Amino acid sequence: MSADPAESYPRQRARTRAFRLGAPRAFVPSPDGQRIAFLRSRGGTDPLTCLWVLDLSGDEHVERCVADPRALLADEETLPPEERARRERLREVSGGITDYAVDRDARVAVFALSGAPYAVRLDDGEARPVRLAAPGPVIDPRPDPTGAKAAFVSDRGLYVAPLAGGTETALCVPEGDTQSWGLADFIAAEELDRVRGYWWLADGSGLLVERCDEEPVATWWIADPAHPDQPARAHRYPAAGTDNADVSLWLIRLDEDGEIERTEVAWDRTAFPYLAQVSVTRSGPPIIAVLSRDQRRELVIEVDPDTAEVVVLRDRHDPEWIDVIPGSPTRAPSGSVLEVIADRDCDTYRLVCDDVPLTPPGLQVEAILDPGADDVLVSATDDPTRSSVYRVSYAGDVETLLGAAPRGMVGARRSGSTVVTTSTSLDTTATTVEAWQAGQRTAAIASLAETPVISPRVTMTTVGARDLRAAVLFPADHVPGARRLPVIMSPYGGPHARLVVEGGLSYGTDQWLADQGYCVIVADGRGTPGRGPAWDRAVKGDLATPALEDQVAALEGVAAEFPDDVDVERVGIRGWSFGGYLAALAVLRRPDIFHAAVAGAPVTEWRLYDTAYTERYLGDPREDPAAYDASSLLPLAAGLSRPLLIIHGLADDNVVVAHTLQLSSALLAAGRPHSVLPLTGVTHMTPQEVVAENLLRAEVDFFGRYLGGGAAAG
Repeated sequence: MSADPAESYPRQRARTRAFRLGAPRAFVPSPDGQRIAFLRSRGGTDPLTCLWVLDLSGDEHVERCVADPRALLADEETLPPEERARRERLREVSGGITDYAVDRDARVAVFALSGAPYAVRLDDGEARPVRLAAPGPVIDPRPDPTGAKAAFVSDRGLYVAPLAGGTETALCVPEGDTQSWGLADFIAAEELDRVRGYWWLADGSGLLVERCDEEPVATWWIADPAHPDQPARAHRYPAAGTDNADVSLWLIRLDEDGEIERTEVAWDRTAFPYLAQVSVTRSGPPIIAVLSRDQRRELVIEVDPDTAEVVVLRDRHDPEWIDVIPGSPTRAPSGSVLEVIADRDCDTYRLVCDDVPLTPPGLQVEAILDPGADDVLVSATDDPTRSSVYRVSYAGDVETLLGAAPRGMVGARRSGSTVVTTSTSLDTTATTVEAWQAGQRTAAIASLAETPVISPRVTMTTVGARDLRAAVLFPADHVPGARRLPVIMSPYGGPHARLVVEGGLSYGTDQWLADQGYCVIVADGRGTPGRGPAWDRAVKGDLATPALEDQVAALEGVAAEFPDDVDVERVGIRGWSFGGYLAALAVLRRPDIFHAAVAGAPVTEWRLYDTAYTERYLGDPREDPAAYDASSLLPLAAGLSRPLLIIHGLADDNVVVAHTLQLSSALLAAGRPHSVLPLTGVTHMTPQEVVAENLLRAEVDFFGRYLGGGAAAG
């Protein structure tokens, strides 16, 4: 979808929620190859997501909307608190139908809209959504595999309702205000990539259900100073070195007479408090993965679906930490256990089947996508700037899904013989979505997202002794060698996220910043994914030094490659979250290199961040306070000698605003000038249009004041 070419990029980016509105996502092909369900809003600025089906049964492949929020809602959308929290953990920026689940045959879909559960047939072109019975607002409805009933969470309890009509039945009701059934706990959702809290058994006869009790967790208070008439919101936050929630797993059996039987799945929860993964398949008993608090030990456990008795299948150890990999562990159709493990001998994340490696050294497996009868689809890379989908046979033969490994970022979803692929590359800002059957392209799913008004011009390079991957952007009208430009470093720089990828849409903001008269450098350093276990673990015990050293090395490497275009005497740095921490760290530790910084939602004191993330890298502060002191920004405050702008949302419940307030207090006490920009009502995301647009302008104004720049921010 085109846009007004005269419109500014910041405005367009804000209107389109970073160009995510109108883009198709959440694809589910049916096993019989007849249809593909997916989510998409009706346009590039439409925030209400609809549920669609692409019909593949006839000669003409037709898209039809099977559930439109505007047709179902009489009033504006309202969300229960648990759904707002879920969307924050997922960084969800749209409204409407943001998630759905299907039965085994993908014939029926269940979703929640404005807190109400709905079901709709996907295999009937005339079907309309039907509202299900519920005791109140619901979250995360999911049908059983047979498509006869659906479960959902309401008021922290788990219920089940028949899809054919009838009243709901309570399966588990919380005993107190701090307990919940069927919801993912904060640590699982924020740090372990697990947003689900219950799983249907393969035959629909029962469920595995998480029970969470937050009573041990300290209560923090999230206030809105702009509205002093409103009370602060209580938020249970497990900060590093403090108590976690008490998480357990229960088998809930349903018999034909409606009797409910609850049995706890027993393991040593004191030694293994983190429930990292639950996998339920038709090829064997469910398996779960649990982690010790220091995450150096993992148990893979088989759960009897009739009795809840457990058998430990694997007991894994790692001197630094066990990685949580999407889709791992799970079962192959044969019943064998598939996992992705860190093979330290060859420094590779490898797919293993019953502990036998299937993928070769050097191919870093990032996720298990689909275990099929003949092969396993995995997401993997041999270059951290790109990601491809590979077919891995159980004999160990490996090939890319679409023939030659394409440059760029490729994803896939498979069911039966139907595969949906998503692909993007460096020379486009669009994502191509295609359906394949029996190896032949049969259809495409259109994106209604807007096309950015600017086209990034990215130079990918490898610099420094550590072969750091970097992306370099100059103004669109820049003439090489004509003048040296001030620099803006634009990193994330922390574990679990990489920015230097072969996808044009990733660099829209960086190109706009460059067009204001800067050389923008995006660099991934040690700890960022895609380069193997040793690279990831280089940050163990110190989140500051490796990250900062690598940004300095990237700057020096780019300056050596473009000596007539880069002015190393005028260097700024910007970032959000870990990137905000890194930006503030840069001007505090290395004012000789970095001359101004914009730090968005920065972690400033790691004792204020959560247990699982922080203790994975720095250990327990009660046992190793020195690692926390060495990575904290607060002891560095007295040394600030460069301009620093700190931006923070006052409603942030992930990196709470106390981080910024404590650093600002320390800076003020030391007499160090700085600026703080508080964002009223803003969480760790900034989806609000006006806020998102003007934040970019504020950054450019700041850098223009202290670094100069060859263009106005207009």
